[in-house]
Amino acid sequence: MAANKRGDEIVTVGLVGLGKMGKPMAMNLVKAGLQVVVSSATEDAYQEFIAKGARATSDLGEVARADTIILCLPNSDVVRSVLLGADGLAARLQRGQTVVDTSTITYAATLEIGEALAKRGIAFIDAPVSGMEARAVEGTLTVMCGGSDEVFGRVRPLLAHVGNKILHMGGIGSGQLTKLINQLLFDINCAALAEILPMAAKMGLDCARVAEVVNSGTGRSYASEFFVPRVLDGGFSVGYPMQDAYKDLVSGAEIGARLCIPMPVLAAATATYQMALLQGHGAKDKGAMIRVFEDLLGVRFRAAEGPAHVGES
Repeated sequence: MAANKRGDEIVTVGLVGLGKMGKPMAMNLVKAGLQVVVSSATEDAYQEFIAKGARATSDLGEVARADTIILCLPNSDVVRSVLLGADGLAARLQRGQTVVDTSTITYAATLEIGEALAKRGIAFIDAPVSGMEARAVEGTLTVMCGGSDEVFGRVRPLLAHVGNKILHMGGIGSGQLTKLINQLLFDINCAALAEILPMAAKMGLDCARVAEVVNSGTGRSYASEFFVPRVLDGGFSVGYPMQDAYKDLVSGAEIGARLCIPMPVLAAATATYQMALLQGHGAKDKGAMIRVFEDLLGVRFRAAEGPAHVGES
């Protein structure tokens, strides 16, 4: 068993994955006074954590000695490799330890991982997060958890250091399903903005004023509030890259096909997303979906006097 516990309290935490979300989450755990050991594919952030009193290592064996291990990784394949690969964590963990996966991965992969860990006596909870990087820094993420009541109760105080809304959604996989539903609604909103807003520019409306109406009227959404001001400025590099986020649309399509759930609006949004990827916008954020329809109409939805046509920023 891993040492360093005070009763049932989690004291030592290992966190694997120091990307846009994982790094601030790990830093908030350090600030909470926990003994934290971090690991990542690159060592760029290691010195920053060492300076704050945490340990940093590329040795998963050292991470495996923590009471609880948190993963914040890019996709299902990476999570499988880190946990279940030949040199993965699962083979190094002992019965009674806990793995919390805050990555956004597929429902099927989550069930597979949960089953594999259960056979080893390792507790598991899927706990994907929502809120983007700014809320990760603030420690105000929404965390959607799937797992047993007992495991959720044990890790909830730990997750409270990274989020202010910690929800138990049901058994293993329920967190990922809930996150997927939220993401698909967000994706549909982004695709709708991309399709409709260029029409305003095409018809000669003042784009900045149209944006003001949308974000103060019934057409507003989190997607419009986040992306529309950035689109007006021609900025498409703030949010998560589309090429990495596409996995959510694939997951939605797979579930819909397998369970015969018709989702025609999602299918249309997926087509817009695919056109943006095919046109080379994958490294940009979801706001860049608007470029598909801007190019089609020969306009730009930007903060400028009069209609902004192609050739202007």
